[in-house]
Amino acid sequence: MMCLICRQAEIVDGLTSVHFERGEVRLTVNHVPARVCTHCGESYVDEEIASQLLHIAKEMSETGVLDAQCEYDPV
Repeated sequence: MMCLICRQAEIVDGLTSVHFERGEVRLTVNHVPARVCTHCGESYVDEEIASQLLHIAKEMSETGVLDAQCEYDPV
């Protein structure tokens, strides 16, 4: 698949970091499996992984943590 952003390169399997920010709450999830553009670095995650990331962000938000980093851990 060609990158939808730069249209310069194919995307390949890799890892990325995903950042969430809402108000004062900030979360970074590292080592997330994704398809990554070798030219511009744009990352694409599968729907299942995106759902898991949103669940992680919701849990962190509910605990009252304002700024955190964690590693992606598939369930």
